[in-house]
Amino acid sequence: MDYLMAFVVGGLICVIGQILMDSTKLTPAHVLVLFVTSGAILSGLGIYNKLISIGGAGATIPLPGFGHSLVQGTIQDIKQIGILGVFTGGLKATAAGISSAVLFGYIMALLFNPSRK
Repeated sequence: MDYLMAFVVGGLICVIGQILMDSTKLTPAHVLVLFVTSGAILSGLGIYNKLISIGGAGATIPLPGFGHSLVQGTIQDIKQIGILGVFTGGLKATAAGISSAVLFGYIMALLFNPSRK
């Protein structure tokens, strides 16, 4: 049942993004920013944790999950080290994902040679 709920929640997030791109003039970059920001806001309000309890990885892996991780890391660091946590918490919480994206992006750039159209 966990897999099904992860698929449904993750799929709904993707469907919302696709509808936004198809029915509005929003670009993928706009949708990316909108999703990360909405995940951060919902996390700050305590709503995103409820979505994670329902959808598991289907809610934590997409873009709103990144915003959620930023906010949760910031909140945790503020509790531990004070106001300096505003600057360090989000980076600590998302460092592995950001580093992986940069590393694998670089490897793909080395392996594949894009052609100009």
